Amino acid sequence: MSTFMANAATVEHKWYVVDAEGKPLGRLAADVAVLLNGKHKVDYTPHADCGDFVIVVNADKVVLTGKKLTQKYYRTHSGYAGGLKEVQYKNLMSKRPEMAVMLAVKGMLPKNGIGRNSLKRLKVYAGAEHPHAAQKPEAYEGGVK
Repeated sequence: MSTFMANAATVEHKWYVVDAEGKPLGRLAADVAVLLNGKHKVDYTPHADCGDFVIVVNADKVVLTGKKLTQKYYRTHSGYAGGLKEVQYKNLMSKRPEMAVMLAVKGMLPKNGIGRNSLKRLKVYAGAEHPHAAQKPEAYEGGVK
């Protein structure tokens, strides 16, 4: 008997809905990253993209613990002198909560082609509604507490 190795032809992508209401941002992002990578599957193969689609709803109700709302910043740099831009997470969570969740998940994915493709399967919405009902997503209540 030989070892099974998943490839693009044999992988079946499922759809999951994760409710982010009242959950810590980092723990939510870690569980979503596991689903996107496919590490929860029995036939996980490191060199193949065998993850699932993940829909995160209620991103505006995610929780940052401690003093992270005031002390944590999202920083970007243009590459030019004086090109640093900083946004406090309090402002980021009020204006663009989807981006905060997306950035947290992106940081937990591998920094290669598989990680970039996995991030394309992440759909984040601030409210409770999403337009992916036709895909018949399953509610995921896994490791997120």
